[in-house]
Amino acid sequence: MVPNRGLLRYCEGYESRATVCRLPAPRLLLRRRLAGRAGGVDAGFGRWRAAFQLGGSLPRRQSRRRAASPWRRTSPGGGRRRFPRPDLYPPSFARLGVSVGAQAGYNWQSGPWVWGFETDLSLLDGRRAPIGAYPSFGAYPYPPLFSLDAGPSANFFASLRGRAGLAVGSALFYLTGGVAAGGARGPATLSVDGARLPAGWSQSSRMKFALGAGLEYALSEEWSARGEYLFLSQSLNTQTFDDGSGLAYVSRVKNENHILRFGLNYHFGEEDRIPGPIRYGGRNGDRSGHAPDEAAGGVSEELYSVHGQTTNVGQAYPKFPAAYDGPNSLPSQGKANLGSTSNLYMGLRLWPGGAAYLNPEIDAGYGLANSVGAASYVDGAVAKVGRAAPYMRFQRYFLRQIIGLDGSQTESASDEGSRSEVLESTQNQISGRVDKDRIIVTLGKFAVGDVFDDNVYAHDPTTGFLNFAFNNMGAFDYAADAWGYTHGLALEWKQDWWTARGGVFQLSTVPNSDDIEPVLFRQFMAVAEFEARYELLGQPGAIKFLGFGDNGFLTRADDAIRYAFITGEFPPTVESSRRRAVKTGGGVNIKQQLMPHLGFFLRASMADGRFETVDYTDIDRSIAFGLVGGGAYGGAMTTRSAPQWPSADFMEIGSAISGSGD
Repeated sequence: MVPNRGLLRYCEGYESRATVCRLPAPRLLLRRRLAGRAGGVDAGFGRWRAAFQLGGSLPRRQSRRRAASPWRRTSPGGGRRRFPRPDLYPPSFARLGVSVGAQAGYNWQSGPWVWGFETDLSLLDGRRAPIGAYPSFGAYPYPPLFSLDAGPSANFFASLRGRAGLAVGSALFYLTGGVAAGGARGPATLSVDGARLPAGWSQSSRMKFALGAGLEYALSEEWSARGEYLFLSQSLNTQTFDDGSGLAYVSRVKNENHILRFGLNYHFGEEDRIPGPIRYGGRNGDRSGHAPDEAAGGVSEELYSVHGQTTNVGQAYPKFPAAYDGPNSLPSQGKANLGSTSNLYMGLRLWPGGAAYLNPEIDAGYGLANSVGAASYVDGAVAKVGRAAPYMRFQRYFLRQIIGLDGSQTESASDEGSRSEVLESTQNQISGRVDKDRIIVTLGKFAVGDVFDDNVYAHDPTTGFLNFAFNNMGAFDYAADAWGYTHGLALEWKQDWWTARGGVFQLSTVPNSDDIEPVLFRQFMAVAEFEARYELLGQPGAIKFLGFGDNGFLTRADDAIRYAFITGEFPPTVESSRRRAVKTGGGVNIKQQLMPHLGFFLRASMADGRFETVDYTDIDRSIAFGLVGGGAYGGAMTTRSAPQWPSADFMEIGSAISGSGD
């Protein structure tokens, strides 16, 4: 590299095959070029960055109304007939607004080329929902006025974007683009001709995205400033206003914004050299950018951790004879579906023993038959909420604190965290040495299975079994939204040969719904687990005992059946008779190594089958066991599962429950 005249004073000299040039830039410019290539590509450097951003937003249109159609059911539970009428939903108030947010990302550089990724969360002010009375359109045979009462909308956006650019001097010119989230219209009530039609949050069937370009300028070694333009499309927001008596009104609004914002970036972390081609199944050098801690026995303590994973699953089955097909049945004509999930696992050490984690996820496609028709879902690697267009959600965001109890640290470094004093760098775990006896506190949004009911031989559907009942106890009806995550608190107390765990988690607002209960302890699950570790014939093993209780508004199967006979409405539904109840259950989980790379697992569980499914599978009794052999990343598998019994009373007369069928 040949520095220009204005930067000659920063150059320190010439080394063998490399020029070291101290430029006033936070790794936006090439600081050092490695002598050699990695897989035919010049090796580069990476560095974290975080930013505060302030800018303005301008809605592209004043609530561009795409379509709106009143529908009327021909009979209760029957089809709908369409009445062609113009959109009654009034335009929202659009104006120039303010955008405030934060961003974090990672950069790599090779020569003048810079690329990386970033995720951000920003408030987006500029559009207000209409509230009040409005004149009706002439095409409506209604009174001259109607009213709309709209609640707060999701005036924010989040995104997960890639970034690529060219460094010129102290400046970086870049393009950026990726998947976005947010911007939904809030609950609203439409009042017209004496009828009140409520609607929940709007839904989007198309991909939300952000595209743009920007300029970043280096101010010092750690600081840079940037300006950025984004075109933000928050898709078509569709709301259904339904009075429950047969009349439904559908309104669709297209939500697009132009955003111009400015930010201040702080770059941290040492240079992360890419030493060579990636080798799966082994370490690729120290990716943390920190030298080993000699005082800790040569163990490197990470300050941050980044991991990514993409899983694609295709499943199909042929047609089979069936006397009846319903909306929750496995379609008898045969089906084939493809689904995909892409995850980014980011962690940052905040203080000794404490770390924060964030997991954005992009989902696309469908589980087999959109995850209905089976008591235990057959595709645990794909989100149950299927959509043709990709969409993004922040599935996990939580804090974890490790508290050492006695300071004893051994030199053991086995593969399992529960038997190791050295935590490896992996998804949602920052590496480093920890006390043998310790307490772990996890608080935030995460999956119950992240802490409870783990088994090294059968737990992760992205690397092993796909069926839900193999990766968790089949009757463990744990708290979760439709994607499998919820807000909660978990405590773990680890000792030499045993671990005790306990936790409290929010249920969903309605069983198996998209939304988590917003009021603490109005609907919740309590869970406890005890793990004992041992050796059998010189091979390590563990046994876990688990118990749980779901406290919420649930339907008893008998009540739903009685209601159906009284009203004559079949099949019976669970929405008709929900009331406060507690559903309990428990199980045992065993893992046993038979020899290196060969192990046995067994899970047996049961739950109170008198109540409807809360958030997991439609199973009351379950036994699953098998052998798993091969390396850490897969191998030959032989399994056998005992029958899994869904709620028998519902199955005798048919039901409209969430998964087993109807």
